Amino acid sequence: MKVILASGNKGKLNEFNQLLGPFNIEVLPQSEFNVSSVEETGLTFIENAILKARHASEVSGLPAIADDSGLEVDALKGAPGIYSARYSGEGANDTTNNQKLLRELCGVKTEDRTARFQCVLVYLEHPADPTPIVCQGSWEGFILEAPAGEQGFGYDPLFWVPSKQCSSAELDRDEKNRLSHRGKALGELIKRLSK
Repeated sequence: MKVILASGNKGKLNEFNQLLGPFNIEVLPQSEFNVSSVEETGLTFIENAILKARHASEVSGLPAIADDSGLEVDALKGAPGIYSARYSGEGANDTTNNQKLLRELCGVKTEDRTARFQCVLVYLEHPADPTPIVCQGSWEGFILEAPAGEQGFGYDPLFWVPSKQCSSAELDRDEKNRLSHRGKALGELIKRLSK
């Protein structure tokens, strides 16, 4: 089964293929179908995921998976939230986003740096699918005061995983997929699709 992933993020594409491959689901990047990025005008992870999935399915003619995910930091009242990928403004990237997060948390005590990754996954059979499958996963942790680890992407080097006593970027891929917000949402999606 071929499904389009409504994302240009190679890290996400690898994670999706690793997790869905054993179920004979091949996840293809939207770039293979010249699907442009859609403007994320929603005010929630769910709204943005549906916008992205609908657009990718419309252009490609395939079922689509989209996720909208981000980091919520309690000391920042849930920021960066839905703006996680573009937190540092125009031309944002992992480095500039992480630098801004560290600046915003400067002076915040370790115990007050609680945070979680959120992921909302949407699966659409076709662009007009009236009953999309919506799955959600979250992953609790803390924000470090300096990056640690070389694996992963996004905020992984700053996200401390208490149960493993390391950052998300220090976990191997299989372990991260088992624990992560995206892994949990994908696990739920696999259950729902297999029904």
